[in-house]
Amino acid sequence: MAGPDIRMSVGLTHPEEKQRDSTEKGSHDEQGHRMPVRASNHVGKLSALFEGVDTSVPAGVGEQEIRQVACDSRKVQPRALFFALHGAKADGNAFLRDAVSRGAVAIASEDAAPAAMPPSVAWIRVREARKALAIAAANFFGHPAKALQLVAVTGTNGKTTTTSLIDAIIKASGAKTGLFGTIAYHTPLGDYPAPNTTPESVDLQGFLAEIRDAGGRFAVLEASSHSLAMDRLWGCQFAAAVFTNLTREHMDYHKTFEDYFAAKLRLFEGTGAGAPDSAVINTDDEYGSRLAGLAKNAVSYGLQPGAQLTTKKFQLTFSGLAFAAQTPNGKIEIESPLVGRINVYNILAAIGAAQALGLSNEVIASGVRNLKSVSGRFQPIAMGQPFLVVVDYAHTDDALENLIRTARELNPKGRILTLFGCGGEKDRTKRPVMGEVAGRLSDLTILSSDNPKSEDPLKIISDIVVGLQKTNGKYIIEPDREKAIGLAIDEARAGDILLLAGKGHENYQILGDRTLEFDDREVARKALRDRGFDGLESGPGFGT
Repeated sequence: MAGPDIRMSVGLTHPEEKQRDSTEKGSHDEQGHRMPVRASNHVGKLSALFEGVDTSVPAGVGEQEIRQVACDSRKVQPRALFFALHGAKADGNAFLRDAVSRGAVAIASEDAAPAAMPPSVAWIRVREARKALAIAAANFFGHPAKALQLVAVTGTNGKTTTTSLIDAIIKASGAKTGLFGTIAYHTPLGDYPAPNTTPESVDLQGFLAEIRDAGGRFAVLEASSHSLAMDRLWGCQFAAAVFTNLTREHMDYHKTFEDYFAAKLRLFEGTGAGAPDSAVINTDDEYGSRLAGLAKNAVSYGLQPGAQLTTKKFQLTFSGLAFAAQTPNGKIEIESPLVGRINVYNILAAIGAAQALGLSNEVIASGVRNLKSVSGRFQPIAMGQPFLVVVDYAHTDDALENLIRTARELNPKGRILTLFGCGGEKDRTKRPVMGEVAGRLSDLTILSSDNPKSEDPLKIISDIVVGLQKTNGKYIIEPDREKAIGLAIDEARAGDILLLAGKGHENYQILGDRTLEFDDREVARKALRDRGFDGLESGPGFGT
């Protein structure tokens, strides 16, 4: 068994620190970031906002004018209705004074009103606050989801690329649309940062209203297990729901794999507005078969026999993909700049969703061809060096295995070097599994940090090493990610592929209570320039 080459530094190298508040008051997300306050000219009567909610508005206050619905006390503006939610790390009821001081005139909570609540503030007690928030937000914005065809994509891996493909296809039809996911939120009016994979319900309803009011007819979103468990999509009816796959992830939140699957299942059972019109299901995944029959219509996709959306053979090159997709609506000749076998699955899923929306095969082929890359998904960093550097978001064992196998399939004669770490304050059980995957499939693994937060980076790495030592894989430990990237570039030889995995599009590193500017792509470019490489970048994109 190969021993480690441990190269450590006492401290971590910090690029310029970017100050960012990492705590939420009453409304928590997966990353600890906040949505900016967005202006709204919507106005509603308090009683009207609770139509469809199992509660009663106190007598005499129902006609109050409400100008905002909020669940973060820091965003509250005058004449707001504030929902005090029980969060993962804090309780919104602890921030009532802050909300009232900022202008909240009504509070909704699962708890009874505190004795100190001013009599001028209306208190509405609800049973399920998150569902009530989603309903009130939809009422406030005039039920924008009813004016749009919604598509949701759920699964462990593939959501970002699949939604990006569907978005590109819709745009190829000439229609206006919105896209919401891990990388960013997009509407016809502009782009917004994405603090969550799926927006909080009140933010989502505001975005959907923005799309509707701009003449849009579609919205495509990633439906995370967190969002489904937290009822962020409650009240939304989907024209199409896509299931990509299910592998180990978020066990710190869901506790068991069945709980994780149950969260995904909610999308297909219906999120308070009936089952989706169509389900597009990866039946190569064992969990896909358990979703059959839930939607009004279902189409299967995959590469195994029996799938309705499939292909018999495909060409995989560094320049992209080419294959003939067999679909219920006929054959589609696909050419895509995206790279790797996993993107055959993503493209088949997008075809199924697009056909559910009634889009033509010609529009589908055009849209797939138009999507040149997805940020941080098998994104090449080419500065004239004689080896390939690839940045990818793979941060689960399945995604990491797909990433390394893709690199090996594209480059069977060269070495594969894999740099990754695991997030702090998250599921520890996946760390040794990821280590075993990297050690088994890579020629060299470089272990480093990936948002360790309050955990000791070396303890996280030790968890990874437990799995890696089950293999004969060689590995190096360097907890400082910037130094680790430079070290990995020094180790690379002509013809190798160096994979920088885990962060992808992210432009930050969370160390303790600080969020620092850090982008694998920029750090790799700088490291290459420092070593004399300064050529023009070019190359394909890839998604996981």
